[in-house]
Amino acid sequence: MNNVNDETKVNMENAREGLKRIMLVVAYDGTNYHGWQLQPEAITVEKVLNDTLSNLLGEEIAVIGASRTDSGVHALGNIAVFDTVSRIPGEKYPYVLNQLLPEDIRIQKSKEVDLSFHPRKCDTKKTYEYRILNTEFEIPTMRYNYHHCHFPLDEVAMDKASKALLGEHDFTSYCSVNAQSETRVRTITDIGVTRTGNEVIIRVTGNGFLYNMVRIIAGSLMEVGRGHMSIESIEDALKAKNREAAGPTAPAKGLTLIGYEFL
Repeated sequence: MNNVNDETKVNMENAREGLKRIMLVVAYDGTNYHGWQLQPEAITVEKVLNDTLSNLLGEEIAVIGASRTDSGVHALGNIAVFDTVSRIPGEKYPYVLNQLLPEDIRIQKSKEVDLSFHPRKCDTKKTYEYRILNTEFEIPTMRYNYHHCHFPLDEVAMDKASKALLGEHDFTSYCSVNAQSETRVRTITDIGVTRTGNEVIIRVTGNGFLYNMVRIIAGSLMEVGRGHMSIESIEDALKAKNREAAGPTAPAKGLTLIGYEFL
């Protein structure tokens, strides 16, 4: 027992006390929320989950989210965990919570995980989609989940330009100047641009993303698509390591976190 580290001892003690860690797969329409993360005097997805779980379980619950999505950003598969002594089976939480949550937040899946599991401290791949409605006039039923772009977009040029971002790079040019990260090196494992009718989709997968990174990539590729930036300028901006070298930050409402793959 002398070889057991402090974290293991804590986990063993928690297990003896009946504490369990539950993982939730959370989908939400971010339109009405000031992002995921708790903020003073603001309604966020994290706050709604905390309040709903605390009321349900009679405990003070504080979820830990894998991705702190921005105001107006949506998700189909964000990950959150919380600790509880409740006897509700880990897989049953969607059936209970979805009766209590507002209609723009839904739990897709849940399960019990090890007490040591932390969604931001494990190797993952994360996938985002940026969705563009490329029509002359807006379609009202798509106004919350798509960015409307009235000028024609060349999705073939956008797709070709996007390939310069594949691999491990310093993405300083493609993140907010206010990004607080120890390193701006990230790895994009897959990226592409496709069109189905009037919908243009930018899909990107990577090991992590900097603040506003996907939205700046989307804004830059749209500039390529409308002919305001060259295909080569995407790679040139990457090499410049200067935010001013890339395109604008696309609006939040077009962005959806699709999900996580744990490696």
